[in-house]
Amino acid sequence: MHEAMHRRKFLQAAAAGAGAALASDRKIRTGILGIQHSHLAGKIMAMRGHPAYELASVCEPDEATRKARQGEEFLGGLKWVTLDQMLEDSSLELIVFEGEVKDAIPFARRVIEAGKHLHLEKPPGDRLEPFRELADLARERRRLLQLGYLWRFHEGVERAHEAMTNGWLGRVFLVRAAINSDRDAAQRAVEARYPGGSMFELGGHMIDLVVRFLGRPAKVQPWLRHDGAAADNLKDNTLAVFEYDRALGIVTSAAMMGGSSPHRGFELLGEDGSIAVQPMEPAPVMRVYLRAPRGPYRAGWQTLHLPPQPRYVADFIELAAAIRESRPLRFDWDHELLLHETLLRASGELS
Repeated sequence: MHEAMHRRKFLQAAAAGAGAALASDRKIRTGILGIQHSHLAGKIMAMRGHPAYELASVCEPDEATRKARQGEEFLGGLKWVTLDQMLEDSSLELIVFEGEVKDAIPFARRVIEAGKHLHLEKPPGDRLEPFRELADLARERRRLLQLGYLWRFHEGVERAHEAMTNGWLGRVFLVRAAINSDRDAAQRAVEARYPGGSMFELGGHMIDLVVRFLGRPAKVQPWLRHDGAAADNLKDNTLAVFEYDRALGIVTSAAMMGGSSPHRGFELLGEDGSIAVQPMEPAPVMRVYLRAPRGPYRAGWQTLHLPPQPRYVADFIELAAAIRESRPLRFDWDHELLLHETLLRASGELS
């Protein structure tokens, strides 16, 4: 299969997912709970671009935040309601939570108890057992629980997973990933609330890939350091090593790197081949090495320029399809629970 055919195959699979989401004409009426997270505007844009969703209402429990941000253009057309009004609205099937970490589990539990599906911003709290109880409750009540981690449907990630699954890379022995940022004082103060610092705030995006490729680690060793010039206690230079039987995962996350976005990337190394994707966005570059031709790839090194990977779009396509078809998500309750457990181990919150 040459490169053009592989690209068509990938796009056809994405289109099939979109088609499944459109299998019913029923709109998924959706409420927005919390307006504090920086990802909110992009998620609203993704939902408004998908014919399955009908954005109905918005609630911000914190009065000061609501007064400061209720005029944001991307919130236009949404009806402002109280939390009780939102949860009691039987026409709403889905709630998208974009509030603070400390509020994630308390509000999420109320959403599931009200019988709604839930898209929950990451990270979902800083403790394991409350999240385990939430995941168990969602499973028991057959409510979908989707976490807001990036790159689950990224073409580079998908193609790396395909190569590993088909054995083209041989035995995989290393997953290495980096996700740095350049935080201002206000954001540093937010992230400093938690002992894991930058690893807790951003590392989960890459830990998501580690557990997807390698599963549950036998051991996690974090290094959580404050090495920046800022006079605060943020763990701003962090690293975690994930130990497996004959394999390692390595994730780094620092909070003071200028020009950090293009540096974000991951590598999947096997005995017969390797794949690296850097940058992850907006237009990813994928480098592939194989000892012998496999699948759509030739032997030796080659560089592939992938199309732009818009955030959130594929996640909400998947969520709409799962709601309409009454099926579990591809990344289900068990995956979300394993990811959160591993993130807390990497953040020094859980041994």
